[in-house]
Amino acid sequence: MDAKDYRADPCRASSLPFWKTEQVTVPENITILREDQFDMSESRGTDEPYFRLIHRLEGTERPVAPEPFSIVPCDAEGFARHIRECYTDECITADELRDCVRRPVYDPDLWIMVADATNGRMAASGIADADRRIGEGILEWIQVSPDYRRRGLGQFIVRELLYRMKGKVDFVTVSGKMNNPGNPLGMYLSCGFREPVIWHVIRAGYEG
Repeated sequence: MDAKDYRADPCRASSLPFWKTEQVTVPENITILREDQFDMSESRGTDEPYFRLIHRLEGTERPVAPEPFSIVPCDAEGFARHIRECYTDECITADELRDCVRRPVYDPDLWIMVADATNGRMAASGIADADRRIGEGILEWIQVSPDYRRRGLGQFIVRELLYRMKGKVDFVTVSGKMNNPGNPLGMYLSCGFREPVIWHVIRAGYEG
């Protein structure tokens, strides 16, 4: 796949952002199929459906942080700690996040931490990439601490990152698990993402 084909329809062209298609090798026990290629009756193994969405950055305006929250400086250790706090199945380390800094898609302006001004607690965070070669922004990590959910912080993080990517990229993609009880798909649609495409990640040998 070349960049021109990918840009024409990113969400249908690949289950991964373009830069990852060049660097990520899919393990032999994993098959990835787009919804129109997938047949449940022929599936052998566990199936985890993921969505992909795109935002064209039209009408993007800077959001206002809900009270009493504000964006604060944060290092890799703080981001890793916050991500682990938000997910029961993630064990990302500060060293792994420091590796992200060495990637060509890294942009320090796209790492955002939001804290509660009343007590200094980390409440929400987001990390995005910018692939300037083809004009793609990628939302990678968007999370809100359990105690601070349903207060508009997820939307604030997403909209702030979209605003910061204006002028840097032409479009932004995001993916996530369809079966996530937090309904990230609904949140991204409410933030202006469109054109959903479903991809099935099938792991052989682990039938449910």
